[in-house]
Amino acid sequence: MDKKIINTKNAPAPIGPYNQAILAGNTLYISGQIPLDASTGAMKNKDIKEETHQVMQNLKAILQEAGMNFRDVVKTTIFIMDMKQFNEINEIYGSYFDGDYPARETVQVAALPKSAYVEISMIAVK
Repeated sequence: MDKKIINTKNAPAPIGPYNQAILAGNTLYISGQIPLDASTGAMKNKDIKEETHQVMQNLKAILQEAGMNFRDVVKTTIFIMDMKQFNEINEIYGSYFDGDYPARETVQVAALPKSAYVEISMIAVK
């Protein structure tokens, strides 16, 4: 199997022993992204909408580095701190797709890195 590490300066650098994504054959596995701004290293967390937009922008940058886009995404996992924020997260998340939505699960968790309120991982296939 052909395996390639994908990292871009347009998304936050990993904060642990992992890569932003791995391209295995024609399948891209993207690590969970939180609302870190790649250019400043600061959290974009004024509110849940800003957080979700930043997470989606980070994912977009990684997809682009691998020569893909949101149309190639087949599976996502959304981790959220408070299920009461689901509708706002879902609205922003959905706006990045053209109606051809991937499979997905959304899970409420006890904590996320850097006190984020949302983290999203993706799998894409070209």
